[in-house]
Amino acid sequence: MSKDYYAILGVDRDASPEAIKKAYRRRAMKVHPDVAQEADAAEKFKELNEAYEVLSDPNKRAVFDRGGDPMSSAGAGFSGFGGGFAGGFDFSNLVDAMFGAAGTRGPRSRVRQGQDALVRVSLKLHEAVFGTTKPVKVDTAVVCPKCSGHGGEPGSEPVTCTTCQGSGEVTQIQRSFLGDIRTSQACPTCRGYGTIIPRPCGECSGEGRVRTTRTLQVRIPAGVSTGIRIHLEGQGEVGPGGGPAGDLYVELAVEAHETFRREGDNLEVVVKVPMTAAALGTSIDVATLEAEWDGSDLEDRKVAVEVPAGTQSGTRIPLKGRGVPRLRGGGRGDLGVTLLVQTPTKLDDRQRELLRELAEARDESAPEGVAAQGHKGVFGKLSEWFS
Repeated sequence: MSKDYYAILGVDRDASPEAIKKAYRRRAMKVHPDVAQEADAAEKFKELNEAYEVLSDPNKRAVFDRGGDPMSSAGAGFSGFGGGFAGGFDFSNLVDAMFGAAGTRGPRSRVRQGQDALVRVSLKLHEAVFGTTKPVKVDTAVVCPKCSGHGGEPGSEPVTCTTCQGSGEVTQIQRSFLGDIRTSQACPTCRGYGTIIPRPCGECSGEGRVRTTRTLQVRIPAGVSTGIRIHLEGQGEVGPGGGPAGDLYVELAVEAHETFRREGDNLEVVVKVPMTAAALGTSIDVATLEAEWDGSDLEDRKVAVEVPAGTQSGTRIPLKGRGVPRLRGGGRGDLGVTLLVQTPTKLDDRQRELLRELAEARDESAPEGVAAQGHKGVFGKLSEWFS
């Protein structure tokens, strides 16, 4: 035999009858002439059925396995192909498997679920840190106020489609060498609804919804960051036919601040300190982010920072509990105050003389350069601030 029926079905020679049947159904859905685009699809489908006819019949399969011609007594080709496949596999089952016809027949509802919507909102840093309520404009679909979602003019009711008699689909029968092929599709007159609206609503053109812009007051919790989305259930687009609304997602983007920088749950700020104050030690008042928040207490709008004598430029002093509120777990991060020691650039004669005397007293009139260990680590953050 020139044909290898096992290879055509893609099964082993010891395949069980059930495996043969599954392989046949799987391949039939791929090579059927109504599905496949190849020019020789009909010939492949005929060959596939011939292979199944042989291997599904124990007697013919035995003849084939012995090297004989299993089709000599049955005639060429495949028989019994008017209303169903060999082995009791009905063609209508194949069509249902390929196109999902089973369970989907009948008119579809005009009322459907609405889609979700997404809007983006920008926040000031203090709004993200301490929370706020923001008015958010949403361009979305709402229930038509004229027809209340029904799609027709007041007093107008849908009528049964005369083309499909309310079934929502029409059936076509095509004749082929395989026999009659019956297919169903959505009714072109009513678009599958089974009914027609004789007088569509003039406001929504029968859609049952209209587009509008509405404003929502959205509560922003304290401690949010860029990329976080707030989920508002049922605030998205109303579905066709006045169907249930989808959900609304509000995506947050926090603007950069001129003074403060956020790192996780910490706030960072750079404060300039005179050289003399850093050398002698001092206490400085630092304005906090609360100074920009109307809901803060007056005493929280600044904080006293102790600068130890001999403080070097780049020193970071953490202030516990003055950073960003944690979304989960409670508490707040730190406020990191990084000190930038300033060297004076304009000196009068008296000041210059005093500094010269100080240098001589400290034996620093002609200092030798010494490579500082960890130079990059000390000034790395400062370069980030001013880059």
